[in-house]
Amino acid sequence: MKKAFLILLLPFLCLAQAPYRVSIIPKPQKISFNEGGFILKNGSTVAVTDASLTPLANYLVATIGKENGLDLKVSKDAKADITLSLGYKNEKTEAYKMEVSANGIAITGASPAGILMSIATLRQLIPVGVNQTKVQFLKIEDFPKYSYRGAHLDVSRHFYSEDEVKHFLDLMARYKLNKFHWHLTDDQGWRIEIKKYPLLTEKGAWRKLNNQDRDCIKLEKEQDNSDFKLPKEHLKIVGNDKLYGGFYTQEQIKNVVKYAKERGIDVLPEIDMPGHFMAAIIGYPYLSCKGNAHMGSTFSDPLCVGNPQTLKLVKEIYTEVAGLFPYEYMHLGADEVERTNWKECPKCQAKVKKEHLKGVEELQSWFVHDMEKHFNKLGKKLIGWDEILDGGLSPTATIMWWRNWAPKAIPTATEQGNFAISSPCFELYFDLTEGPASLESAYLFDPLKGLTPKQSKNVIGIQGNLWTETVPTVRRAEHQYFPRIFALSEGAWNGEKRNWEEFRSRVVNEIEYLDAKKINYRVPNLTGFNDLNVFTENETVNVNCILPNITVRYTTDGSIPQANSTKYIAPFSVSESTKFSFRSFRPDGSGSEVYKAEFRKESYSKAYDGAFLSDGIVLKEYESKSKKCAEIKNSKLVKESKTESMEMPKDFKGFAGLIFEGYFEVKTDGVYTFELASNDGSMLYVDGAMVIDNDGPHGNKAKTGQKALAKGWHKMVAEYFDLDSGGNFSVKIKSSDDKEFNLMSHFKN
Repeated sequence: MKKAFLILLLPFLCLAQAPYRVSIIPKPQKISFNEGGFILKNGSTVAVTDASLTPLANYLVATIGKENGLDLKVSKDAKADITLSLGYKNEKTEAYKMEVSANGIAITGASPAGILMSIATLRQLIPVGVNQTKVQFLKIEDFPKYSYRGAHLDVSRHFYSEDEVKHFLDLMARYKLNKFHWHLTDDQGWRIEIKKYPLLTEKGAWRKLNNQDRDCIKLEKEQDNSDFKLPKEHLKIVGNDKLYGGFYTQEQIKNVVKYAKERGIDVLPEIDMPGHFMAAIIGYPYLSCKGNAHMGSTFSDPLCVGNPQTLKLVKEIYTEVAGLFPYEYMHLGADEVERTNWKECPKCQAKVKKEHLKGVEELQSWFVHDMEKHFNKLGKKLIGWDEILDGGLSPTATIMWWRNWAPKAIPTATEQGNFAISSPCFELYFDLTEGPASLESAYLFDPLKGLTPKQSKNVIGIQGNLWTETVPTVRRAEHQYFPRIFALSEGAWNGEKRNWEEFRSRVVNEIEYLDAKKINYRVPNLTGFNDLNVFTENETVNVNCILPNITVRYTTDGSIPQANSTKYIAPFSVSESTKFSFRSFRPDGSGSEVYKAEFRKESYSKAYDGAFLSDGIVLKEYESKSKKCAEIKNSKLVKESKTESMEMPKDFKGFAGLIFEGYFEVKTDGVYTFELASNDGSMLYVDGAMVIDNDGPHGNKAKTGQKALAKGWHKMVAEYFDLDSGGNFSVKIKSSDDKEFNLMSHFKN
C-alpha cells in the first residue's frame, strides 16, 4: 500500500469539489467552459458532413436512445443540432474535438475512431431518462495517452452468452476502452467452435460441476447473494450428471466482432497453450504426453509439443481463429506451464535433441517461436503473457506483463524494442477482492514508473483482467469491474495525469449512472472500524461510506443483515464486547458484501519481563504448499535466520511458508492497531492472542486489528504462506496517537 493504513480508514465524506461543471470518465485532455447550455430534446437532429460517417450518426442515435432515453433523429439538414465531421489534425487516430455552443454540438474527429470516442463523451453529458436536457457550453480537445486500452473477460471458468458479452462491450465503449481480450479456452472449458475439430466443443465445452462451481454455490449461500448463482441457461442434465458449460458458434463470434468494431473496439482472442489446454485434451487425448488429461502437481499437464500431430492441430485451430478476428494480434497465452512430463516424454526429448535445445525450458521457448511463425504466416502478430520472455523474443512479439514478482519483464522487453502491455495482478486483476485501497491503487498505477524514455515509448497500454473462477454471472462481473474500471479508463486514456481527490468526486457522480441503469457495482469499503476493535472502557462505533446513496444496516447475532435489519444512522457507543455484521444496500435494495467487525473489551496485556538474547526477529522458512497457516509447521524447515523487520525477504521465491517471531516495545499503555497485508494467507498473534486472521489462499488483501498493550515489550508472531510465487507480505503498527512504528527500531527477540 502507498500510505499508512490508518489514513486509508478515514471517512470519504468530505469530497473535494470537482473542477468541472460536468463529470466525465476518463477526464478529457483539455476542457473549458462558457456560461449557458444547448438544449437537446426528443426530435433533435444529427447530421454528417461526409456520407461515410452516416453509420456513426446512426450509432450515436441508437446509443443515446438506448443508454440515455433521448430520441434523436439522423438528418440531412446542414443546420442539425449535432454535426459530425472529419478533419481534426492529430497524429492520434482516436483524437477528437467537441464544441457545445448556441449553434449546437460540433464534433470533429481525426478519423472515424475519433468520432466514436466523442460519442462516448457525449453519452456522459446527457442524463439518463430525460426527454430534454441542457448540455453545458464547452470546448474539448481530447486524445488518448495509449493506443491499447484493454479489458479482459475469461469465459472459460464461467461462460457468458453472446448478448452478455455485447453488454460488456457497451460498458467498455462508454469509458473509451478499445481492446477486448477474450479468453476463450482454458482447462475448465473450450468456448469457441472449431469446425475441423468438433470434439473441442462436444466434449470440452461441458463439464461436471467442479470446485469453482461449488465455490460459487457456497458463496451464494454464505453471503446470501444471488450474484453467485450458476445461471440455469448454462446448466443441463445428461444421464445422472449435471453439466455446466456453453460455447460460441463461429457465427456468434462474428456477431460479437462486428458489434465491437461498431464501437471502436478490437477483439483479441486467446487460445491458451501449451499449458491450460486440458479442455482440448479431453476430446483429443493424443495431445498430451501421457495420452490423457489431468492436473500436474501445480498446473495441468501441457501439450506434447514433440508430437507432430499436436503441432498440426494447434496450428489448424489458430488458422480458423485468425479467419474470425480481423485484429492484427492474437494471444497465445503461454503462461504457467508445468514441464515435468516433457522431461520424461520420448517425443519431447527427441525434439529437444533435434532443435539443439538445452532442456525443457528452451523447448517451451521453441514452441512459442514456432507458433509465432505460424501467426506471421496468417498475417498476425503474437501477444503472450510475460513468461514468453524466457528464452528470448522475436522482434514482433508483444508481452503482456502480469507477474508483479517479475519486475524486470517490461524493462527487458522494451529495452530490446518489443512492445509491452502492462496488466499487473496486484493492481489490475479485478477478480481479486477489492479492499480499502484497491480503487486508489488501480488509479495511481503508473506503467512507466522506473522506465527510461526508450523503454517507455514501447509500452503501448494497460489492461484490466477479470478471471471468473468465482464470477458466474453478469451481475458479479459488473460488481468486480465497477468502480475499478473507472481507474483503468482514466489511466489508459490520461496516463500520468492524476488527481486522486478530484477523480474520486467523479466516481461518486458516475455511480449515479450505474444506479439509473441498474448496473451492479461494488460499494466501496465501509470504513471507520477495524476487523478487530479493542477498548478498555467504551468505544464508539463509526461507519462511513464514500457514496451518499448507500444505506448501512447491521446485526449483532451473527446473521447476515437484510433490508429490514437495524439501520445505521449515526455513531453510537458500546461498553461490552459485541460482534457486528455490517452490510451496505444500494438504492435498488440489493445488498453488498458483509463486513464483520468485532468490538472487544479487554484489559491491557502485560509486558514481557524476561531477558533478551539479541536484537532482531527470528525468521523460519519452510518448504511448504500449505493452504492454511497452521499447516506451515508440518512442512520441512529449510532455513532459519535473523531479520530486522517483518517483511518479505528479498530472495523469496514463493511456494513457501514463513514464520516470524520477535518482541517489540511500546512506550505507553494504550490500544495499538495492526495491519497485516498479504497475497495468500497470513496470521498475526500478539502475546499469544490472535489479532488478525487473514488466512487462506487469496490475492492482495489487508486486514486490521487492535490489541490493548501495557507499557513495555510484547511478543509478536506472524505466519505467511505463498502458493503462486507472487509473494507480498507486510506488518504495520500504529499507536493510539496515530503514529506509525518503525518496526526495525522496536524489535528484539
